[in-house]
Amino acid sequence: MSPKKAYEEKLQAQLDEFKAKIDVLKARADKAEASTKISYYDTIEELKLKRDLAQNKLDEIKNAGENSWEDLKDGAENAWAEFSAAVKAASSRFQ
Repeated sequence: MSPKKAYEEKLQAQLDEFKAKIDVLKARADKAEASTKISYYDTIEELKLKRDLAQNKLDEIKNAGENSWEDLKDGAENAWAEFSAAVKAASSRFQ
């Protein structure tokens, strides 16, 4: 397996994990009291925007050639770090 393909699979697995966590957070938000639901839903929408950005970075890497994908790696790492931190923060807040 090429390093590019391995990296793509790693990012896809992390993205799938984060998507599942967003689904869990949405389920918790649905059960929350009315006074906190709006805040929870706002947070979920922010997470979805970060998820979409991370997905776009992954798509850029998938579409890049074998010789140019590493140029995109830093941007993807930054998007993933931001998305990961946001998911962790939201998970802590929703408990």
